[in-house]
Amino acid sequence: MDMESKNSYKTLAGETKRDIFKELLKYAVLAPSGHNTQPWLFRFTEDDDLYVIADRTRALPVVDPHDRELTISCGAALDHLEVASQANGKALDVDICPNPNDDEVLARVRIGGEFFHDVRDLFDAIHKRRTTRAKFEDRLLPETLAKECAYIAEQNGIELTLISDADSRSAIAELVAEGDRIQFADPRFRRELAAWVHSRRRASQDGMSGSGFGMPDILSPVGALVIRTFDLGNGIAAGDREKILEGSPTLAVFSSPKDTVENWLQTGRALSRVLLALAANGATASYLNPPVELDQLRPRLRDAVGCKGIPQLLMRFGYGPGAEPTVRRSVDQALLGTE
Repeated sequence: MDMESKNSYKTLAGETKRDIFKELLKYAVLAPSGHNTQPWLFRFTEDDDLYVIADRTRALPVVDPHDRELTISCGAALDHLEVASQANGKALDVDICPNPNDDEVLARVRIGGEFFHDVRDLFDAIHKRRTTRAKFEDRLLPETLAKECAYIAEQNGIELTLISDADSRSAIAELVAEGDRIQFADPRFRRELAAWVHSRRRASQDGMSGSGFGMPDILSPVGALVIRTFDLGNGIAAGDREKILEGSPTLAVFSSPKDTVENWLQTGRALSRVLLALAANGATASYLNPPVELDQLRPRLRDAVGCKGIPQLLMRFGYGPGAEPTVRRSVDQALLGTE
């Protein structure tokens, strides 16, 4: 598929819907996911539509017991699929949770009509998008970009609240630090996290390299051992607190009206498109997960932020150093047989 031309999708007119979807899935599998678990599967229907399926064998039962973050990740993959299709002049028709008796199938996707808006910048950003744990530069997002991100989220039914004042950032920093200490004190959390820290050379092509934690990739097993064995909560908490106060000019909270599977999918779709918009404009982001992963902290985050909905994601937005792309499974590894 020639992604350089707005009309390149039309060159596929003689190919099957399966061929088209297989091309688009090359971009869907590049979506962000917690611990880079890549918890999605895809399956063709008898009509050659496409199902987006939750791969619960890749769940994180300790940190994500209700598969909320897993579902958000699948929503992000769905949006990456849409961006790739729209960049080629075709809309996708998406039915969310099409079968109430099958909670594994999160969406059914059909090839739709012509799409006339130019989203090539977002498509190009799919390969540029990174998240980084490093400190950001001391500069805010341009007002136009901040408004664009909020509008993107709103179009997906999600509220995006951006926080830049010192008092609010300080309050949120304390919540993140408290969450770090709580999570790392739990041996189950440490074991689960460590299980997803491994070398980029590993055949599974998933998880997080030790390079993301400041060590050579080859030492990833050592990093996993340290995480699993020792309570690093105080050090992680201190580092995150400093990073928020001194290296995070803008914090961002995605919140939804309710706390349902549909809302989680909407959050993932909004997350994907906002991250692509940031990347297209030279900006980046980073996750601050504890206050939305711990039930006792989530209401306090909502109060600190003043958002109307239920917090689903807490992030940092800004400008920072690049990072290596995470490893990815192939489309064939994520594609199941026909229904």
